[in-house]
Amino acid sequence: MEKLVLTLLALLLYLGLVYGEISNKCVFPAIYNFGDSNSDTGGKSAAFRQVPPPNGLTFFGSPMGRMCDGRLIIDLIADRLELQYLSPYLDSVMANFRNGANFATAGSSILPGGYSPFSLEVQISQFLQFKKRTILLSDLSIPNKSKWSSSKVNIANPQDFSKALYTFDIGQNDLSYGFQYTHEAQVRASIPLIIDNFTQAIHQLYYEGAVNFWIHNTGPIGCLPYSVIDYPLKPQGLDGIGCIENENKVAREFNEQLKDRILHLRAELPGAAFTYVDIYSAKYQLISSAKEQGFGDPLKFCCGWYNNGSEVACGQTAIVNGTEHGKACSDPTKYISWDGVHYTDAANVWLAKSILNGSFSDPPVPIEQSCSHSLT
Repeated sequence: MEKLVLTLLALLLYLGLVYGEISNKCVFPAIYNFGDSNSDTGGKSAAFRQVPPPNGLTFFGSPMGRMCDGRLIIDLIADRLELQYLSPYLDSVMANFRNGANFATAGSSILPGGYSPFSLEVQISQFLQFKKRTILLSDLSIPNKSKWSSSKVNIANPQDFSKALYTFDIGQNDLSYGFQYTHEAQVRASIPLIIDNFTQAIHQLYYEGAVNFWIHNTGPIGCLPYSVIDYPLKPQGLDGIGCIENENKVAREFNEQLKDRILHLRAELPGAAFTYVDIYSAKYQLISSAKEQGFGDPLKFCCGWYNNGSEVACGQTAIVNGTEHGKACSDPTKYISWDGVHYTDAANVWLAKSILNGSFSDPPVPIEQSCSHSLT
């Protein structure tokens, strides 16, 4: 009898847990992404010129607008949520916006200026236009609409804007550009303004009906192979795994201020769900345990070449002292860095598995439940 009672209690507990997981599961019909090259699925290619091969070789077999040999974390988020990969907002060929849109563009920053004209402010402006035109296209009363819109098959559902997940991976270029053209003290002093501009973007989206926000902090920029290669003070200034400590320290300061601002946003914007994702810690953990995770030297990269001030970018080749340089390595799965700045498909898969279950999130919930805490 006692065993039967214990079995029934265990069954009830199991059913309660399962029911709880199901009831807390979010249904995101779309993703709207804002960011830089870490999540650009073709914005730069559409705006300027195509990202060349061998980008895309591992997963897609050809360039697909990503500065990677395969998928980015945003692609793996879409996989996890059972949505199709996001079309770039700027893409005019075969774009499909039924499950959202991607406004990220390589080189983008939160503050205007820098490497790209597509700052976060511009990306938000593009989203506002995208939303307005989507709602307009859904209005059946528009006179002569058939003359300028033959199909609604690939446009977003207006009702999905309030249910969608709004993802962000931006801020790295604000710091990188500052380190390249100014000094550490100026980069650090710019952080409050960067955070203010980011906050303004969140407010704009919130007042447009967005409530579910998934926000990556910035990664360990001092661990990018190109940063380490160019660092003039080696070996001084490097941490225990060979990363530039002062650059990573500024990145951590940026992340602290971003996390603090998100805490304030939770109080300011009732009903909104903010998930802060510590991508910095996930990436640093991967880099510091590279060999244990099946990768090689984390400060080497697969595609491109750099030596003594001579650079051959990924997608280019050059003969230097009788030797051809610039081609991709034979096995990208053994590398964390694809081209010295961006991560490989294999590294992105590792990172996605690490962050999507909530292990690096505040609050610590998997992405499928990242809307369930919005009213708590």
